[in-house]
Amino acid sequence: MLIDNEELISILGSFNPWWKNEPIQGLPDWERALFKELYTWVKNPPTPRAIMLSGARQIGKTTLVLQSISKLLKENTPPENILYATFDHPILKLAGIEKVLTAWRTLQPKKEGKEFIFLDEAQFIKDWGTWVKHQVDFHKSTRQIVFTGSALPLVKAGQESGVGRWHTLQLTTLSFFEYLRITKTELPKLPTPDTLQEVFKWSDAELTQVRDTTSEYIPHFHQYLLLGGFPQTTLTRDIYQAQKLIREDIIDKVLKRDMTALFGVRLITELESVFLYLCLHDGAIAHIQTMCKELELKRPTVDSFIDLLESTHLIYRLRPLGYGKEVLKGKAKLYLSDPAIAPAVFLKGQSYLENPTALGTLAESAVLKHCHCASLQNNIKLSYWREKETHEVDIVVESEGKTIPIEVKYRSPISEKDLLGLNLFYKKKSATHGYLITKFYSDLKKVSNPFPILQIPAALFCYWLGEKELNHHTPQSPF
Repeated sequence: MLIDNEELISILGSFNPWWKNEPIQGLPDWERALFKELYTWVKNPPTPRAIMLSGARQIGKTTLVLQSISKLLKENTPPENILYATFDHPILKLAGIEKVLTAWRTLQPKKEGKEFIFLDEAQFIKDWGTWVKHQVDFHKSTRQIVFTGSALPLVKAGQESGVGRWHTLQLTTLSFFEYLRITKTELPKLPTPDTLQEVFKWSDAELTQVRDTTSEYIPHFHQYLLLGGFPQTTLTRDIYQAQKLIREDIIDKVLKRDMTALFGVRLITELESVFLYLCLHDGAIAHIQTMCKELELKRPTVDSFIDLLESTHLIYRLRPLGYGKEVLKGKAKLYLSDPAIAPAVFLKGQSYLENPTALGTLAESAVLKHCHCASLQNNIKLSYWREKETHEVDIVVESEGKTIPIEVKYRSPISEKDLLGLNLFYKKKSATHGYLITKFYSDLKKVSNPFPILQIPAALFCYWLGEKELNHHTPQSPF
């Protein structure tokens, strides 16, 4: 289809207001934890590669891109040398990348210096992997390419051509720390240890002070579990409206539009049934045969749908502890990528707060999400451990030569029985220390029999992991 160049120029002009010396409208006054790393790769990349920014719908990828452009402009990059284009726009998608670049240079002749090309929803660019490969191979010193989109089509299309050509950054939903910061919630200041292990050295008096302060954070943590980590819904303080937004603007569009457009899925009703099943069993071990029987679907279909849901960042897959065949043969645990997804799907408002079991599931999902975020920034492997169907550790962290078990018991009171899984893991795997994630602020304490365990409220655990992600930039494990 022939696209008129003048029409392309008009569309690009609306996406690139800096060409007319106009400011970028609507940018927030806060930055995500990932922004500094992204901008380093944009302005002074450690190695000449393109940048792939992946993540779920509506979590702020475009905002990060526009904030990067704003900072480039403030640092006197010529406006003519910056292009932003989103390829979910039907005209740009039909035109293709080369015609978009031609229209850009027709309107804005190049100035001296490096060019910066930002491409949203790049999976809609025909043969995008080959194009990026060519750009990096032949323009690595004169052009920086940044592209966003859904992970699987990008990675699959570029498995061969992408090797050594781009650096991948994954954006997750907001951490609890970011949520408090973005909503401008005023709370008493908490001390911030460099690592969670440092807390084992704190005195009883220091722990008492932290306990008292943490009490004011827990109601906000419960709101976070329901509102979620999607920026647009976080700022919608009405829980029911926030859940509607998550359901309609994020989940429904992924299941009913993206799955068809990107992956050619035609069995939308069946895909939705698999997703609903996972929402009802968030954090559970995936018994695929049982799922197939209950949903009346074949095994290859269910396996394929789980892969697709993971690729679009709606779920996380946590594999059993081990290596090689024992991991491949073992059953994975499947978590929703944000605790607010299940409440939004079922539109249950605040009722989850009145159901201890459901609230515990949300808290475990939040803990896993924060551990996953930490693993993206550091050399950390996550898994879970189970002993003969009787004892289990929810999350196992392998980092810096240490194996650290984390068990979530979001209930009260905490008893000796809640420590059995951690203690058995210590005997079997020789852990240096462990964490028991609890519900109430009063649970914060150290337990040292038979090995060091820190009982820590989920609100505090998530807060500290999010704070470290945002404010600490050394490759040090937070555990």
